[in-house]
Order: sequence, then structure tokens, then C-alpha cells
Amino acid sequence: MNKQVKLAKRPIGMPSEDTWVLETNEIPTIKDGEFLLRQDYISLDPAMRGWMNDAKSYIPPVQIGEVMRAGSIGEVVESKHPGFKVGDSVTGWGGVQQYVATNGQGFYKVDTSLAPAPMYIGTLGMPGMTAYFGILEVGKIKEGETVLVSGAAGAVGSVVGQIAKIKGCTVIGTAGGPEKCKYVVEQLGFDACIDYKNDNVYKGLKAAAPKGIDVYFDNVGGEILDIALSQIRMHARIVICGAISQYNNKENVKGPANYLSLLVNRGTMTGMVVMDYAKDYGTAAQNMGMWMAQGKLKSREDIYEGIENFYGTFQRLFNGDKMGKLILKISE
Repeated sequence: MNKQVKLAKRPIGMPSEDTWVLETNEIPTIKDGEFLLRQDYISLDPAMRGWMNDAKSYIPPVQIGEVMRAGSIGEVVESKHPGFKVGDSVTGWGGVQQYVATNGQGFYKVDTSLAPAPMYIGTLGMPGMTAYFGILEVGKIKEGETVLVSGAAGAVGSVVGQIAKIKGCTVIGTAGGPEKCKYVVEQLGFDACIDYKNDNVYKGLKAAAPKGIDVYFDNVGGEILDIALSQIRMHARIVICGAISQYNNKENVKGPANYLSLLVNRGTMTGMVVMDYAKDYGTAAQNMGMWMAQGKLKSREDIYEGIENFYGTFQRLFNGDKMGKLILKISE
């Protein structure tokens, strides 16, 4: 049988457990030109919260009654598709379900002998691609610049900061709690990390970057974005990747009050969506794989088990009870 997590209603604020329903249905039958994928791991990402809203976005919302959208990786167990054979490891947008029948559109074969399967939905998947193109193509970092990264212990932020260090930048992170800040500095090599839960972020940033920041990679929005805006240097670049502090607001999103700093400093604030760079994913994966082999880029996956535990694991995205890339193992 095929266990599936489907969207039952559109949440207001933080989703509750009854936002989704767990169903058990027949494993789908494949047609000519399709293959059956047994999904082993799914990716949990803050963007999932936005995909549930019935609002204009960069991607259509998940509809009521549909399987919850999620990145996934698994193994082909049956095939009538000329490009995929039984035993292939495949990643794509399989959703929160144990099996999916697909014609292969949007799915890609990966080599799990080169890296563990979960890494292909983490550092070598969408989060890693987001970090790579966000900091290099949108942030346009240069050697010697000072970079601030929020959500520094998370799947995207942790990779952003490491790439900036590889490129010769001074890197400051923000993260929630002393354990995460210690990990960011001692394990990932950031120059400093500000504990936004216990420290004064404004004072911490002034101390760590007395001359200001050249690039801010924003994963959280809200107050930290406002503080970053107050500390930008001339021609600074702000990359808007996410705003996790605002996703569950029941009222209007809190926008930046210090936006005139962009005018004074001739700065830019640019939104980025990783799908825009799909044609170059291969190059990014090669470069990041090389950095991993050289010991310059570390990857951390925080893996939980059981499709029945989807809601509890999803909550970890927003309560901060995770480190690195959040993944749920759903095969049995």
C-alpha cells in the first residue's frame, strides 16, 4: 500500500496537525513511458508553508486533496520508461508519499555511490543550489567583502556561509541559541555568529562588522532584515531568499522600516528563486562536490523517520529544533 500525506485545509498562521490527512491507498499502476519510484526520503523546507496559501506566487499552490508537495529521492522499482531502469536512484518533486508513478518529467538520476541519498535533497539538492546561486549570482560576492547570513545553521544558510568563506569573504551568521552558534563558528568556519535569541543583534553586528556589511543573505525577514539594512555599506546587495519569521503571521507581513538605507547607500535588494537557475544545476553540483572532496564544504542532514511523523517533523522547521537540512525517511 501507498501512504500519502494530503492537504486537508488551508492553514491560517502556524499549520495544525489537521491541516493534512494521512491516507493509505493502492500503489499506483504504471503505464507505458512511466516508472514507479519508491520514495525513501523527503525534504522538509520552509517554502512548504507558502505553497499551502491560495495566493499568487512563483509556483501554483498545493490544492486541497492533493499530495503535499516536497522534494524527494528514492529508487525505481518498476519501469516502462526507456530512460529509467529498476535500481536507478532518482530525485525530483515526488511529494509526501511512499510511491509515485511518473513519466519522469522533473526527475533526475543521481549517483548514490558518490554521495549518500539524503545529500541529494540537501547540499547537492534544492537547498544547496539555492545557496550557490543566491550568494554567487545574486549576491555577487567578491573576495574581501563582509557577508551576513541569517538562519546560518539551516540548510541554505550553512552552505551560503561556507561558500562565502571559500570565496575569501568575512562571514557573520545569526542563529538561535548557543549550540547553533558554536556549530556555525567551530564546524562551518564562520568568523562570528550572533545568537538572536539571547544577544542584542544590532550590538553584535556592530561589534563583528564595525565597517558594515557588503552582502546580506536573508532567510528570515522581520527584525533581522531591518537591522541588516541599517548596517549596509555603499553598493551593498541584499538577497531575499526567505522570510521564515513571517510565514505564519495571521496578519500582514512585517516589512522593512529601514529600506531608505538602500537609497542612501545605492544598494540593491533582490529576490531569488532557485528554479530560475535549473539549467546550471550540473555545474553547481560539480563545484560543490569538488569543495566537499577538498574538505572545504561540510554537509549536515537532520533525519527523522516515519511518514506518520510528518507533522511533528514539519514543526521543527519553525520551532528551531533542528540543525542543518531537515529530512524525513518515509520508506519502510
